[in-house]
Amino acid sequence: MTVKIPHPEKKHPEPYQHDLNPDASKGLNYGTESPPVSKTNAYDIKYLHTALDFLSADELKQVPVIRKGARLETNATYLKLTDDPPTEIHAKGDEEVEADGVYLAKSDVPFELWNRLLRRNEPERTKRD
Repeated sequence: MTVKIPHPEKKHPEPYQHDLNPDASKGLNYGTESPPVSKTNAYDIKYLHTALDFLSADELKQVPVIRKGARLETNATYLKLTDDPPTEIHAKGDEEVEADGVYLAKSDVPFELWNRLLRRNEPERTKRD
């Protein structure tokens, strides 16, 4: 699977590029696309059945867990389940999932489950009465 890499330094014509967007590529890493992140679902990790006992088996199957050693994507939001209470983190791009870490990517989890995992129990956030 290929992903189009944006090149913001080529957004404007050459005589105006530096004036309109002087730091166009600052912070971007170009290179080959990384391999897909290895994931399993929370249902397959037995101790999460107890830790997340407020979720049903079907809901646990909808929660993909990032495996240890995987690198977290820059500027992505993750939930670290091993903290009590679970904490939301914004990755800088240099972090990896440690051996005892359980991370979920916000982009992979339905928003109702995400809010329940964060213990946000307002009905408008969780679609529950």
